[in-house]
Amino acid sequence: MNRINNLFTHKQKDLLSLYFCAGHPTLDGTREVIETLEKKGIDLVEVGIPFSDPMADGPVIQDAATKALRNGMTLRRLFSQLDGIRQTVQMPLILMGYLNPIYQFGFERFFSECARIGIDGAIIPDLPFRDYMEVIKPTSDRYDIRVIMLITPETSDERIRFIDDNTDGFIYMVSSAAITGAQKEFNEAKQAYFNHVNSMNLRNPRLIGFGVSNKQTLSSAQANANGAIIGSKFVQLLERYGNASQACDALFEALKQ
Repeated sequence: MNRINNLFTHKQKDLLSLYFCAGHPTLDGTREVIETLEKKGIDLVEVGIPFSDPMADGPVIQDAATKALRNGMTLRRLFSQLDGIRQTVQMPLILMGYLNPIYQFGFERFFSECARIGIDGAIIPDLPFRDYMEVIKPTSDRYDIRVIMLITPETSDERIRFIDDNTDGFIYMVSSAAITGAQKEFNEAKQAYFNHVNSMNLRNPRLIGFGVSNKQTLSSAQANANGAIIGSKFVQLLERYGNASQACDALFEALKQ
């Protein structure tokens, strides 16, 4: 069974997924960050593929991607760094990146490499759903890689159900239609959005991301979905401390406030 599916089979609530950008803050630290996060009890990790034009990302992740590219991180180098990762890490791993670098690398080659080294899923924020169905899904299914699709408050019910019917793993529930970045709270409009999606009784589990950074937003995300995804806050702390263990400890403290 794919590790993502296995995770949600055995744990349905209060999951915590963290995102960081490969090659940031140091070029060769990617593997160590992943290993540290598993030791800290994180359920799922999204490893960002740096790109020069990350349209969905806020300034914190944009800055991390820029620094990672300057450090020399590439998709080819990332696969090389992750070779053998399954000797030390058991939790699900997802690569998150924009379409252009994956297209340049080659779709068949990308999913083949993911399968070879033990990557369980991919998130491609700018992947058109039609292209997913016609081009990507046949390849990703062949290699047993879950392609995770995003929904936002602007996504129609019809499209949400279509995504739910044609994907597996989980649905990435974006808290707002804005770019990534920490928020102090989820307002009434976001709560209404969460409640509405909950009422749809979707087949796939969901994780809520974008804006989770403190006790209020984490509690709200975990109450309205199977768990939460934290990106910008952790990336910011990783930049500050330059050490995944200290950054994770600081994140845990921030989530109590």
